[in-house]
Amino acid sequence: MSTIEASVPAEVAELSPYAPTRSSVEGKPLSEQELRNIETYWKTCNYLSLGMIYLQENPLLLEPLRPEHLKNRVLGHWGTSPGLSFIYVHLNRLIKKYDLDMIFLAGPGHGAPGVLGPTYLEGTYSEIYPEKSQDREGLREFFKQFSFPGGIGSHCTPETPRSIHEGGELGYVLSHACGAAFDNPDLIVAAVVGDGESETGPLATSWHINKYLSPARDGAVLPILHLNGYKIDNPTIPARISREELENLFRGYGWTPYFVEGADIDSMHQAMAATVEHCINEIQEHRAAARKQGVSERPRWPMIVLRSPKGWTAPREMEGHFLEGFWRSHQVPLPAAKKDPVQLRILESWMRSQMPEKLFDGQGGLAPLFKELAPTGTRRMSANPHTNGGRLKKALRLPDFREYANPTDKPGLSLAENTRPLGRMLAEIMKLNPHNFRVFGPDETTSNKLDDLYSVSKKFWIEERFPEDKDGGNLAPDGRVMEMLSEHTLEGMLEGYLLTGRHGFFSTYEAFVHIIDSMFNQYAKWLEICNHLSWRDSIASLNLLITSTVWRQDHNGFTHQDPGFLDVVVNKSANVTRIYLPPDVNCLLSVADHCLRSQNYVNVIVSDKQKHLQYLNMDAAITHCTKGIGIWDWASNDEAGEPDVVVASAGDIPTQEALAATALLRKEFVDLKIRFINVVDLFKLQPTSEHPHGLPDRDFDSLFTVDKPVMFNFHGYPQLIHRLAYRRTNHNNIHVRGYKEQGNINTPLELAINNNVDRFSLAMDVIDRVPRLQKIGAHAKERFLNQQIECRNYAHQFGIDKPEATDWIWPY
Repeated sequence: MSTIEASVPAEVAELSPYAPTRSSVEGKPLSEQELRNIETYWKTCNYLSLGMIYLQENPLLLEPLRPEHLKNRVLGHWGTSPGLSFIYVHLNRLIKKYDLDMIFLAGPGHGAPGVLGPTYLEGTYSEIYPEKSQDREGLREFFKQFSFPGGIGSHCTPETPRSIHEGGELGYVLSHACGAAFDNPDLIVAAVVGDGESETGPLATSWHINKYLSPARDGAVLPILHLNGYKIDNPTIPARISREELENLFRGYGWTPYFVEGADIDSMHQAMAATVEHCINEIQEHRAAARKQGVSERPRWPMIVLRSPKGWTAPREMEGHFLEGFWRSHQVPLPAAKKDPVQLRILESWMRSQMPEKLFDGQGGLAPLFKELAPTGTRRMSANPHTNGGRLKKALRLPDFREYANPTDKPGLSLAENTRPLGRMLAEIMKLNPHNFRVFGPDETTSNKLDDLYSVSKKFWIEERFPEDKDGGNLAPDGRVMEMLSEHTLEGMLEGYLLTGRHGFFSTYEAFVHIIDSMFNQYAKWLEICNHLSWRDSIASLNLLITSTVWRQDHNGFTHQDPGFLDVVVNKSANVTRIYLPPDVNCLLSVADHCLRSQNYVNVIVSDKQKHLQYLNMDAAITHCTKGIGIWDWASNDEAGEPDVVVASAGDIPTQEALAATALLRKEFVDLKIRFINVVDLFKLQPTSEHPHGLPDRDFDSLFTVDKPVMFNFHGYPQLIHRLAYRRTNHNNIHVRGYKEQGNINTPLELAINNNVDRFSLAMDVIDRVPRLQKIGAHAKERFLNQQIECRNYAHQFGIDKPEATDWIWPY
């Protein structure tokens, strides 16, 4: 192994893994035999990682390595793998010594080989996938499947035993770890943070998870920042700032950092063994202080900074260029080994240097050494039941949602805040499920009218408190409402909580749910793969309440107007996505109850928090939501024959304006036959071939007709409705109105007018679309246009909408 030259400046030597081994914790806890055993185990993990990247035949190198033994496309990432397995092996030693309940999350991208190797040695992989048995043929299958068509990916994908964090998109390992630790008081979550990952915004913010972990009731997170120095072909920032600056950064975040730095294998094993054990003991001390002595302060939890070479154990140089310790070892260090005899011999020599003297015994099982060093049963991190959360999940105890119903006697006459009763229902759920249900929101629980939750549980807060916090602060060290102004961190916490078998609810402003677009994407992909894995038990659905919606942003303006998250959701698999737009309180309660009972979905519920007209009593709401789409007979007058026009709506404000347009038209044209349809379940618009909730073509045609004009007033961007319904018979006659990026500081009605979803625009549209009205409707159109102009002028003069608009009720 290379050592750093004496001519290198001291400040550079301090940052190099090739300087002599340095450790914050002193000691050599490993005996010579323990050291040799751990080194053998780790080198074997490295051998397995190399086999996964390179080999499709000759898995035990029983014959000289030849080009045909290598995969035709050599794919994978070596750079982070030896560091991950190095950490894993040392955690295993402490699990065995102290009988720890521990799981492992690998944050670095493409780190699967460093996790799959230990998983195979522990036996879990072969238990789940018997064809990947612990013998020569099973090992060949194990190697060949990696980054191979029909096999598995290079991240810790759902196929990886007991993975709950894929690491495909970087930045979420600490928030996932925190969610996993919630309400699991004996659990330790070892979360490895890649130094490239640490440059992402979500990861940088998530160092604050230590402010959300209660030492009295939650598990602990042990972050391990792995500084191997490089990304694809650039240095990483944390690996190039001084140790003092890095240490101060983490102390400023509230952690106690312990450093392990070097490249010499024996001394690094001793340093890591001492450091990990010190951190475990420190975690146990913090727990004891909180649980036995009643200490309520936030601990300065330990963390580890591991500095080791990129691509550790690879050849340091090849053909005059650096490999180990440099960015060239990030992916495949010897990319031409199949065609280049020199690289092939280097690869063979390297692999034989990592290969154990005896991997399997004479009976086809692992050699005794490997069984002795690994934990057994569910103490194996690759078999820990927390990471197959559906196995531990307990059904949520739910109150009867009907008890929170809004008393709606007649449709369209009374106003109510749509989300307020939901808050009361969530409070009761929190009361009934005090150990496996939490509510998450980025500083918006009160704003979103869910603050009845505080009658049961406050916001978690373990930091300093001021006297004025008693005046409505709603803070408590045992709170179960999780608030932080980081959608990324909260979403990660919720995902980790669900993946380990619990239940949760997330509410956020509609415009800023886009912050977690890509997190939603990754989670939906995860669920889709899990649906195809028989050993993955079903988990509670991820429930997102999207509120403070586009049509009621008169005070926040243009920046807060964006309903486009629905377009993102529609991109994902129909097997895992659901979208609901309940128009009133009772529909929202029915939808929420359904979503909270569901499994393996991402449920997106769009409902504004302001006062809105109420339409359906509870029985009618349950029927309507069960169907997901339906004719509102009380708003229609076509029952005796076919309609002249279909007016449809999805969303609270669009429904109100569509009803108001219907009333205007019925007043002007008493013989006009209008069918009014409301959509709660947006995927009803797709055919059954495209989505499980889709309407059969016959039912769709029955509702929307095959030839009549349809005016569809939609909550979001208009093109989404066309995208969902483009294969329908009458699609050419469907005319959609929705948000068109025409907004500012507007009154609600003016904003609707700007985007043509207002009652006047819709009524004029109907006149233009119904053939007979085109001939007789000119005067009515003029009156509608005049009223629209009056409303806009009134708003600009008085700053509010005309009372006739705000006080409108259904007149029939």
